[in-house]
Amino acid sequence: MHEMALCESILQIIEEEASKKAFSKVTGIYLDIGQFSCVEPAALKFCFEVVSKTTLAELASININTIPGKGWCRNCLRDIPLSHRFSPCPVCNNRNVIIRQGEEMLIKQLEVA
Repeated sequence: MHEMALCESILQIIEEEASKKAFSKVTGIYLDIGQFSCVEPAALKFCFEVVSKTTLAELASININTIPGKGWCRNCLRDIPLSHRFSPCPVCNNRNVIIRQGEEMLIKQLEVA
């Protein structure tokens, strides 16, 4: 379960930011997670609850915004929406598509006290 490792990394980033910006409690965590990132939101929330026990983020809520897949078709030279990682271009049906969005995972915002 890679969600556990992701949560440990999120917590490490939060602790580094707390040290830099002098806050002692996190009440909310806002994440952007791409639909192709292979992150299971329920598993991520469960794992974060486990790794954040007795930390400054112990009671923080995790809010996830799913980023849709987008690509660039090398054949018709267009930005295109992608419903699946290996979807063909919906315009020309070519499979020569580069994923431009949907694989990311970003901490967008922290609510702190």
